[in-house]
Amino acid sequence: MKRALLSVWNKDGIIDLARTLHQAGIELLSSGGTAKVLNTAGIPIIEVSEYTGFPEMMDGRVKTLHPRIHGGILGRRGTDDAVMKEHNIGPIDLVVVNLYPFEEMTKQSLPLDELIEFIDIGGPAMIRAAAKNFQDVLVVIDPADYPALMKAVSSRSSFTKEERLAYARKVFARMAAYDGAISNYLYGLEEELPPVYSVQFRNGRMLRYGENPHQVAAVYGESGIGGSLPLQGKAMSYNNYLDVDAAVGLLREFDECAAVIVKHNNPCGVATGETIRDVYIAARDVDPVSAYGGIVAVNKEVTTDLAKEIASTFIEVLVAPSFSDEAREILKTKENLRLLTLTDPAGHAAVRTIDGGALVQVTPVQREEWQVVTDRDPTADEEAAMMLAMKVCKHVKSNAIIFADKNRALGIGAGQMSRVDSAKIAISKAQFPLKGSVVASDAFLPFSDTLEVAAEAGATALIQPGGSIRDSEVIDEANRRKMAMVFTGIRYFRH
Repeated sequence: MKRALLSVWNKDGIIDLARTLHQAGIELLSSGGTAKVLNTAGIPIIEVSEYTGFPEMMDGRVKTLHPRIHGGILGRRGTDDAVMKEHNIGPIDLVVVNLYPFEEMTKQSLPLDELIEFIDIGGPAMIRAAAKNFQDVLVVIDPADYPALMKAVSSRSSFTKEERLAYARKVFARMAAYDGAISNYLYGLEEELPPVYSVQFRNGRMLRYGENPHQVAAVYGESGIGGSLPLQGKAMSYNNYLDVDAAVGLLREFDECAAVIVKHNNPCGVATGETIRDVYIAARDVDPVSAYGGIVAVNKEVTTDLAKEIASTFIEVLVAPSFSDEAREILKTKENLRLLTLTDPAGHAAVRTIDGGALVQVTPVQREEWQVVTDRDPTADEEAAMMLAMKVCKHVKSNAIIFADKNRALGIGAGQMSRVDSAKIAISKAQFPLKGSVVASDAFLPFSDTLEVAAEAGATALIQPGGSIRDSEVIDEANRRKMAMVFTGIRYFRH
């Protein structure tokens, strides 16, 4: 390795890398801000403009776009040597480049004419060229790879084909994400969801198998649930990730102390209260049979008293914002129990694949407009119970019917083709009397039958989106039974 080109936006670690390369006898080419940083550090470099004989121009838009640069990168050793010699093109053996931060700058609400200047041209051209010619050129785009590069340069003079190919793969993955981000932004200037939508997930990790042992699966992601790794216990499974995503999505609905238990992608226990141990027990008691082997998510630190309760039964995963040292010691006795730290939401659009394509969905912030449509207003306790029930309803597979009081779900009916059947399942699952409870529906009631079933079970109030052509019939039935009913105007189907 005789010559390297260094041109980076992110200057982290570049001085140490350049110094190591210089000490190894490697000639350094550099341009723009990188050249200034290295000159200031006293590291000998050759300016790209001096090397090519052309100055930087057009406010820095044109620096490295020159045959002496790209010929040096793309020239095939042993094939293009004569052409390179004829045109005085020296080989460039190492390219260290990272790109203008277009993705970061889109978050700063810049005018388009300013943002355009953060679309890198020379950088992508150089790293794509180097990656294409990986058999002869090493290309490094991530400062996290500098330590390994410096160690290698200090101990040996060459890199294997496999090593160069590994670095080249990173280039094409980065370019796919970079160009995708630009495409999405420019299309998105006119449409929230454009006709071409690009997405890339990194940090892929193989899982033991998919939903079932005969299926192959991996998880991808660097933030949110997709980036989560257990603090202890077995590796996460495909189904674990699905269930944790469901549990955390519902948990984020609550600001107050709350616990959520999920089994097979549906909540089977939800409760709020004063102390996290008592809240967990209340959630578990909603459906203790289903809670066994479930996923537990809480929004307060796991301390000793809660850890003892968790350790007294079998659960697959416990998610919490933090764990006390004493709790960690207790939970270590459950060797297979996975512990995850509760993450901030990643905030991406939801993407689901279908045969031949994908569905992409963005969920804007919605504000329900509650409207009392019956003769009787809900009491304060009924209103509090309605709020809890609707939060749960959003995260239950439709058709969803939820019975609740102001502190917890009492009966959860999920995933039935008939709304009445969901109500009957919720009633059959209830471990506590439903007298005085409220019931929530994720979509409008097409007939009064669901309300009748709920009332006969003891519910005194009902909350639903409204919007059926038979709303008046349902309202009349609620008034006849002296029930309070509220319309929200927002449907929460979850398929």
